[in-house]
Amino acid sequence: MLRKFHVNCLPYLLRHRVKSVQMPRMEKQHGFIIQTQVKYLTDQSDEAADRFVFSYTISITNLGTQAARLISRHWVITDAFNHVQEVRGQGVVGEQPLLQPRQSFEYTSGTVLATQVGTMRGSYQMQGADGADFEVDIAEFVLSVPRVLH
Repeated sequence: MLRKFHVNCLPYLLRHRVKSVQMPRMEKQHGFIIQTQVKYLTDQSDEAADRFVFSYTISITNLGTQAARLISRHWVITDAFNHVQEVRGQGVVGEQPLLQPRQSFEYTSGTVLATQVGTMRGSYQMQGADGADFEVDIAEFVLSVPRVLH
């Protein structure tokens, strides 16, 4: 889903009383802003079986002066036991979006941890309209069951 300029999601969260969402985090690199938002999915988790399911929503906004295509992704997911899982793949959610200047792309995906707390960080491999390849880092963000971290 391509959208013009990402709007602040705080009013939505307050209006809909979403309780298990972390506030968005923003990082700007190479003219791109990456915003992350995490939600713990109670209904898909099984705490007795050490299965903690999280969704994460990523918004990628191009504030640069040229279009760029998201080619691939790399995620590093770490749980509280320091177990690391790396995920690499083409595009995101089956797409390789082309982001024009001042345009955003937002998607939601998920991950499963064996612990109540973990982290994710990663990068997007991009290709500018001029053919130049570059990488946009995704700053580390926390995956946490509500009320586990203060």
